[in-house]
Amino acid sequence: MKWLLLGIWLGSILFAHFRGRVRLPLGRQMLDHSILLAPVNAFMILTSKVPTTPYLPNDALPDVQKIEDNWEMIRDEALHMASLKAIKAPDSHNDIGFNSFFKYGWKRFYLKWYNAKHPSAEALCPKTVALLNSIPSVKAAMFAELPPGGTLNKHRDPFAGSLRYHIGLSTPNDDACYIEVDGIRHSWRDGKGFLFDETYVHEAHNRTNTNRIILFCDIERPLKWAWADAFNRWFGRDLMSAAASPNADTDQTGFINKLTHAHWVIDQKRRAFKKANKPLYKVTKFALIALAIYLFIQW
Repeated sequence: MKWLLLGIWLGSILFAHFRGRVRLPLGRQMLDHSILLAPVNAFMILTSKVPTTPYLPNDALPDVQKIEDNWEMIRDEALHMASLKAIKAPDSHNDIGFNSFFKYGWKRFYLKWYNAKHPSAEALCPKTVALLNSIPSVKAAMFAELPPGGTLNKHRDPFAGSLRYHIGLSTPNDDACYIEVDGIRHSWRDGKGFLFDETYVHEAHNRTNTNRIILFCDIERPLKWAWADAFNRWFGRDLMSAAASPNADTDQTGFINKLTHAHWVIDQKRRAFKKANKPLYKVTKFALIALAIYLFIQW
C-alpha cells in the first residue's frame, strides 16, 4: 500500500510538472509547496467540468459576470481602501500563502477567505463583501496592489479546486503591466476580467510608473460529479480556511497561519545557511528529502 501511495504522490507531482509548456526546474518543483496537494490537484484537474487550459473563457464560470457588472462600485471601495493604506503587507508573519510576494511590493486586503471571518472587510467594504457573498462559487477574494516596478516571480499556486479571476479596478491600462500564465501574456484593463488556472506556472510584472489595483478572486472549479464537488467544498471549508490571514486584529487567523511566525523564523535561518554555503545547503536539502523517503519506505 505504501508503494502505491508513494507512486500516486510522485506521479501526481510529475503530472503537474509536465502539463504546461512553462515548467519550474525539476529540482525546484520537487521542493515546491504545491507538491503537498499534488494528488488532490491531479484529481481536481482530471475531473474538471470546465477546460483545463491556462486561460478560460469567462462564460466557463457565468457567475463572474455579476462581478464585472458591478466593477465600478468595487473600484470605488478599493480606491477608498488604498487611500486609507489598508491594502498592505501583513503586520505580522501570518500569511503563509503569499509570504514570498510581499518582498516584491505586492499588497493585499482580504474580502473573503473560505469560511474564515473578516469583520474588517465587512465594515470597510460592505458593498463589495455583500456582492461577493451573494455568489456562492466565490470562495476567496481580495484587493491586490502591484506597485510600479513590482514583480512576482514564476510560481504555481498549490490548490486546483478553484480557478483564479482577476478584474482590473485601477490599472496602468498598459501592456507593460501584465501576467503570464504558462508563457501566455495578458495585461490588465480597468473593468475587464479574465479567468486562468493558477496551478500553471505564472508570473506578474508592473513595468510602468502607475500602481495596479485589481480584484482577485478564487472561484470554485466545477467538477464532473456531484460527489467530487462535495469533496471540493469540504476541502475548502475545512482545510483551506486554516490558511486564513487577517487584515486586522478583529479578523480570524487560520490554524496554519498561527504557526507561520515559527515558520518565518526557521526560514530566516534556512536563508542564512543558503547564503553562507550554497553547495552544502543543496546537499543538506536533498539529504533530508532522501531521509524522509527512506523513513516512509521503512514505515
